[in-house]
Amino acid sequence: MPRDPTQLPRTATRAPRNPIQPSPDTIQPPRVLAIDIGTSSVRAILFDRSARIASPAFQKTYDMDTTPDGGVFIDADRLAAEVGSVLDDFCAWSGQATGGLAGGGHPTGGHPTGGHPAIDGVAMTTFWHNVVGVEGDRAVTPLISWADTRPGTAIPELAERLDAPATHGRTGCVLHASYLPAKICWFARTDPDTFARVERWMSIGEYLFLRWFGAPACSVSMASGTGLFNAHWCDWDDETLAALPVARDQLTPVTDADEPVRGLKDEFASRWSVLADASWYPAIGDGACNNIGSGCVDEGRIALMVGTSGAMRVMRRAQEFSIPEGLWCYRSDRRRILMGGALSNGGNVYGWMRDTLRLAGEQQVERDLGGMAPDSHGLTVLPFWAGERSPGWHDAARAAITGMTLHTTPLDVMRASLEATAYCFANIHDRLRSIWGDAVEIVASGAGLLQSPVWMQMLADVLERPITASTVTEASSRGAALLALEASGAVEDLAAAPVPLGKTYAPDPANRDSYREAMKRQQDLYDMMMDS
Repeated sequence: MPRDPTQLPRTATRAPRNPIQPSPDTIQPPRVLAIDIGTSSVRAILFDRSARIASPAFQKTYDMDTTPDGGVFIDADRLAAEVGSVLDDFCAWSGQATGGLAGGGHPTGGHPTGGHPAIDGVAMTTFWHNVVGVEGDRAVTPLISWADTRPGTAIPELAERLDAPATHGRTGCVLHASYLPAKICWFARTDPDTFARVERWMSIGEYLFLRWFGAPACSVSMASGTGLFNAHWCDWDDETLAALPVARDQLTPVTDADEPVRGLKDEFASRWSVLADASWYPAIGDGACNNIGSGCVDEGRIALMVGTSGAMRVMRRAQEFSIPEGLWCYRSDRRRILMGGALSNGGNVYGWMRDTLRLAGEQQVERDLGGMAPDSHGLTVLPFWAGERSPGWHDAARAAITGMTLHTTPLDVMRASLEATAYCFANIHDRLRSIWGDAVEIVASGAGLLQSPVWMQMLADVLERPITASTVTEASSRGAALLALEASGAVEDLAAAPVPLGKTYAPDPANRDSYREAMKRQQDLYDMMMDS
C-alpha cells in the first residue's frame, strides 16, 4: 500500500556534489559502466553491485545544432565521436587504477591477465525520441532530437492517415513532432533524395551498436518512445507502419534490457580493451532510467524531474492498462510501463532567463527569488520556449508573456516563468492523480530543479503536495546500471535497491489561493492563444 508522504521523516541533508567513491579494492563485482547520452552531454560512470558510484564521472559536453525554424539536431558521427572520447578517458583511468580494481587477481574480480579492471557490463541510457537515417553502416541524415519542432508540419497529413485517439491508445504516443511518424513523413517530404537512400531508421544507441558490433540493438524501452510501437503487444505496430513510408524491415528487431551482446569489432576491442569482454546492454530511455535510479519503480512514488526539459512519471508492472488523454505511456522493459507527461521546457527556461535577462549570479538570484511573494509580479506566462508537449501537445506553441508594465523587472519575468512551468506540471499531476490518487510520494531529481530550493518550494505549493528531493547525483546513469545488475542476477528486485532521499518541501497553505488564481489566468491565456 502506498505510503503517506506527509508521515515520512526526512532530513535536510544533501548529497555532496562530488560524492566520495569507494576505494578500488572495495568495489565488488559485478561492475557496470553506465553511459548516459543526454541532449547536452555524455557521461560514463562505473557502479558496483550495490549501484554505488565507483569512479569519477567522465564527461564531454556539446551543443545541438539549431535553426530559426525550430530545428534541433546533431551529426550522428560527431555524437558517436564524443561517446568514444568519453570511453577513451574511462579506459585510460581504469588502466591507472590500483588494488582489486586494476588487476590484483582474478578471484577478486580483476582481469585474469592483470593490469585492467574486470568490467562485467556496459549499460547505456539515451534521450528518447531521437532518430537517424542510415545507409549501410553510416548515417546519411542528421540525428534529429525530440526537441525539433519542424516535423510538426507533417501532423495534418498524419491526422488524415491515422485515427489519433486509437493510435495514442495503441502506441502510447500522440501525433506530435517529437515522435517518429511525424519525423519520417517530414524527412520524406523535405528531402526525398536523401530519404530514398535510407535503408534503416534507428536511435543513437542503435547506431552506436551498429558501429561497435556490426549490428544495431533496439530495446523495448527505446522502441516504446518512437510512436511506431504497440505499447501493449511489445512489438512494432503494423497499423501505424501501414500509414507511413517506412517498412518493418527498416526498423531494428526489438530486444530487451536483459539481452546483452558481446564481441566488439577488433578496432574497438583493442581501443577499449578493459571493456572487450563485457556484456553490453541495449540503450534504455532516459526517463525510465531516471525513475529507476531515483527509486520510483512502483505506484508508491511519482518521479518529478527537471533537467533541460521536465517530466512527471509513474512506473508500474505491465498489467492491462489504458492511457489517459494528454499523457504518454512508454516502457522500461517488457515487465514495466512508465506513464506520465513531459515538458519541453524545464531547466532550459531557467538558463535562458538567467543568460538573456543578464541576472546576477545563481546564489543571488536564488535569494532574490525567495524574497518575492507568490504571483506578486502580475504576469501571466506560457513557458513554451521549445514548444509544448504534455498535456496539450501543440507543436507550434511559443512562449508568451502578458501583463508587463514599465515597473516589470527581469526578476519578475524569471519568477513568473518558473511559476508558469510549475503550473504545467500541475496539469500533468492532475491526470496522474486521477489514476493513483494522492497517497503517492513525489520524489524530485535533476540538477535544473535540485539546485533551486525556491523552485522546489514553488512546486510543492502549486501541486499542494509534499515534494522530497532525491540525493542521487546521477539518477539516469544509476538506473541504467541497476537494470543491468538486475539482468545479470546481482539485483533481485529494483524495489529493494536503496533510495537516497533528502529534504522534504511541505506546501504552504497560505500560498494556495494566489497560485490557483494564477493558474486560472494561465489557462485562460492558453485557451485564447491555442484557439486563435
